[in-house]
Amino acid sequence: MGSMLRGGAWLMLLAAAACAGLLAQGWAAGADDALLKQAREIFQPLPTDMGTTAFPVTPARVALGRALFFDVRLSVDGMVSCVTCHQPAHYGADGLARSRGARGRLTARNTPSVLNAALQLKQGWRGDWDDVESQATAALVSPDMYGQPSLAAAMAKLKSIAGYRALFAKAFPGEADPETPANWGKAIGAYERTLVTPAPFDRFLAGDATALSPEARKGLGIFIDSGCVDCHAGPGVGGGMIQKFGLAGDYWKATHSKTIDKGRFDITHKRDDLYFFKVASLRNVAKTAPYFHDGSVADLADAVRIMAKLQVQRTFTDAEVRDVIAFLDSLTGALPADFAPPPAPVQ
Repeated sequence: MGSMLRGGAWLMLLAAAACAGLLAQGWAAGADDALLKQAREIFQPLPTDMGTTAFPVTPARVALGRALFFDVRLSVDGMVSCVTCHQPAHYGADGLARSRGARGRLTARNTPSVLNAALQLKQGWRGDWDDVESQATAALVSPDMYGQPSLAAAMAKLKSIAGYRALFAKAFPGEADPETPANWGKAIGAYERTLVTPAPFDRFLAGDATALSPEARKGLGIFIDSGCVDCHAGPGVGGGMIQKFGLAGDYWKATHSKTIDKGRFDITHKRDDLYFFKVASLRNVAKTAPYFHDGSVADLADAVRIMAKLQVQRTFTDAEVRDVIAFLDSLTGALPADFAPPPAPVQ
């Protein structure tokens, strides 16, 4: 009888453990459902491309823009193109605190990734340009980019390469002289609007909870609950607003920046814009060190701690930092197939 009781007790324990396991699974599934619902209210998956009515993505424009993006012959010294600062190997950035443009001149700020950039509110750390098209046109005469002395000089250089004439005519049909600075920007912009990198996080938003590891799901919860999403939201997980860097302290003291950049203030000259910068998109952030407008922080964990302290007044534990980074890793997508030079340069 005793052995039967012991056996019965053992069976009861097994049944209780099984029930507990099922309850735990149910709780976990419920927690995942709640997290997914919350995430869908804050973020959106990336689109197939970033074309708009004003700036359509057409095959002819994209092909032309790709050729221009990789062509160094159009800079003043024949050494620089868009890809100089926006390299596939560095996920659309270049791995430098500050890039080098024509004649080796340093850029004023760190180069952000071109991937998914057309989704953002503005272009440039200070919101210098309204869209990727105007930024591409401005790059022609920027001393630390293409370095051309004027737009006319840039177009003269372009027109000296005969093969571009037919490509511009195809991309902008019906125009008497399509080789213009505006069309240069529209072509490069069309190409950049195809540089979309859907990632595991997009699969999660589509309903696949297993697309994120348990650590990444914990990190997403921390990211939401701590208030990071007040700025880092939308399809770009950022890039949708301009905000003060250092809401809870002087940013340069935390980042050990060598110089103090006044940010958007230098454009508007409004005191309310002092130390305001565009909120960075966190898409592919694990691949685009160093961080911040001046490239002052090399390590992602350090960047996470600094942002938590300065922007949401939180001191993350080491475990929280690891989980947040696991979430940020889920924002890394595959590079677009044509984010590479064309088979041959235009002749």
